[in-house]
Amino acid sequence: MTYHATVSTQLEPGSPSRLGAHFDGGGTNFAVFSEHAEQVFLCLFSPDGTREEMRLSLPERTGAVWHGYLPGVQPGTLYGYRASGPYTPEAGHRFNRNKLLIDPYTREFHGSFTDHTATFGYLNSAPEADLSFDSRDSAPFVAKSVVSDPALFPLDAQPLERGWHDTLIYEAHVKGLTQRHPDVPEDLRGTYEGLATPAMLDHLTKLGVTAVELLPVQAIRSEGALTARGLVNYWGYNTIGFLAPEPRYFGPAGVRGFRAMVDRFHAAGIEVILDVVYNHSAEGDHLGPTLSFRGLDNASYYRLQADQPRYYVNDTGCGNTLDTTHPFVIRLILDSLRFWVQAMGVDGFRFDLAATLCREPAGFDRTGRFMTALRQDPVLAGVKLIAEPWDIGPGGYQLGGFPAKFAEWNDRYRDTVRKFWRGDTHGAQELGSALLGTAYLFDKRGRRVWSSVNYAASHDGFTLADTTQYEHRHNMANGEGNRDGHKVNFSDNLGTEGPSDDPARRDMRARRQRNMLATVFLSQGTPMLLAGDEGGHSQRGNNNAYCQDNATTWIDWASLDPDQIAFTTALSQFRRDTPILRQMDFLHGATRPTDHRKDVEWRGFDGTPLNWSNDSLSSLCLHLRGNAESVAGKATRDEVLLAFNRGNHDLDLLLPPTIHDVWVREIDTAEAAQHPTPVDGARIRVPAQSVSAFVLRVGSTG
Repeated sequence: MTYHATVSTQLEPGSPSRLGAHFDGGGTNFAVFSEHAEQVFLCLFSPDGTREEMRLSLPERTGAVWHGYLPGVQPGTLYGYRASGPYTPEAGHRFNRNKLLIDPYTREFHGSFTDHTATFGYLNSAPEADLSFDSRDSAPFVAKSVVSDPALFPLDAQPLERGWHDTLIYEAHVKGLTQRHPDVPEDLRGTYEGLATPAMLDHLTKLGVTAVELLPVQAIRSEGALTARGLVNYWGYNTIGFLAPEPRYFGPAGVRGFRAMVDRFHAAGIEVILDVVYNHSAEGDHLGPTLSFRGLDNASYYRLQADQPRYYVNDTGCGNTLDTTHPFVIRLILDSLRFWVQAMGVDGFRFDLAATLCREPAGFDRTGRFMTALRQDPVLAGVKLIAEPWDIGPGGYQLGGFPAKFAEWNDRYRDTVRKFWRGDTHGAQELGSALLGTAYLFDKRGRRVWSSVNYAASHDGFTLADTTQYEHRHNMANGEGNRDGHKVNFSDNLGTEGPSDDPARRDMRARRQRNMLATVFLSQGTPMLLAGDEGGHSQRGNNNAYCQDNATTWIDWASLDPDQIAFTTALSQFRRDTPILRQMDFLHGATRPTDHRKDVEWRGFDGTPLNWSNDSLSSLCLHLRGNAESVAGKATRDEVLLAFNRGNHDLDLLLPPTIHDVWVREIDTAEAAQHPTPVDGARIRVPAQSVSAFVLRVGSTG
């Protein structure tokens, strides 16, 4: 007992006010929620986590919070909980005091989780499966919670609060972005610190990135089925600790490295957005392990089937669904969000399967308990909130259905861009709506045009390059018989499946990628770029690389196309320099009071109105002016003309007439290098399979 020689063996009552373990200079207060437990034990471990040296019953219960204060417990102490109560899966209760449980509020972990049958609350070899009871101690196979030093997590961070209309999101994986970067020091590759090294910051700032959106970095546990195949959950959508940074990305600075990374991003003017998974936990379905929530209070943390509470509601497709109507689940999520903002400096969150968070007994409700609590929280008032607006449950597709504070991933936009450039019928009609922020879904309840997060590729699916190289998924390496991942990708291999040595085909693919990139950057809304797409990163046709922690997903910086990077950089600069592409209000063709001209007009290449009834329409022009509402009372002569030629032949474009001003072609996707060129005359040739963007320069001569 030398490790705990100065620790009292008598728990004092302590306080229920703050959940988790909190050191006050003389000892530590422990508080944990469980509504249905009959007894909760605090277990203290040796410094190496191998021996349970003390087990004490929490002496007090205030409402549903069990608590106690133990003098002498210092930061760095390893601990966990055990809970006693009924083991009646048929009634929704799965208490088993033999199973060590991590603290849902722990901010650090010691050790890791081991796949062992002792972590299950039942005998997995028994015929009755989870209706049986396992009495083995799971502690040797479970990570330990850590009493944190308050100095590690000062609540002094301030988000950048950059405006949505200026935002360019860059979606990235901590390890995948840096693991193969030659200019990131080897000991920092794959780490939080590595993300904010000078080489990475230089690349991101040149691209014009204003927000890095990181795939999950809250503590992760890989599923047993993956580890049995020698794989891991690489993406990280299997959270087990909502307040703890994932240790696999620690560098030399350990947990301090995360805040240091955020601070360096902020110094460069870049926000940090976290992809967070509050819809389910890593404990899986009724046959999963007992690691935390299940053993503390299964019937409170999870949504159980009303007629068969042995089983979980599975609106997430991950085996379980957290009950975000329960007050203590809501509290856990909000406490977690505030921790990442105040202590870690995070600027926003992308909520995975956000429709799940809005589920009330009657179904999806944007004004339900969780959303109401979230939107009134003063700490979270200034951060960015992004919804993945679907889950797999009934009525789960809710694109456009979230409150005004939220932006949403727009997968219809993604599919529309791919279908248009692939040549699908009705592609132009769908693109018309996408270019203006998908107003039919988002222009309601006071929402702004930035609500639509526009992208052509994300982590989930083909990379941008792979949409031009593969028509079919190639996921055999995942070990699921190529049955996983999206079946329909709206991709086009342009004649040959996979890589090609044919220069003409490679040029066509590069142009197709430029066309899709240009479409994203020229659309109203918030553009999002998948890391590596700026240079043509390929995952060899794997469209569900969630378990590929290897060269499949790690960006090979040496092989990226420098011409495409330069093109993407020019696109981003053009968007930044052209406020008319970043308007706050939706454009509907309203008449501007300043000059009695429409704020947006559609036209053909010959200047005549578009024939929208033509389902094979392959060329269209979008003439943009300042929003009629935004320019009320002030004059503006800014104008942009976007010309999309999806056809296989060059077309002559009749430009809108001017008197003294000059149209300048700023973007031409027919070439990677961009050279702004004033137009001499009323007509200009727009190459086949290309996008051109023209700006009206006042009195310009070039």
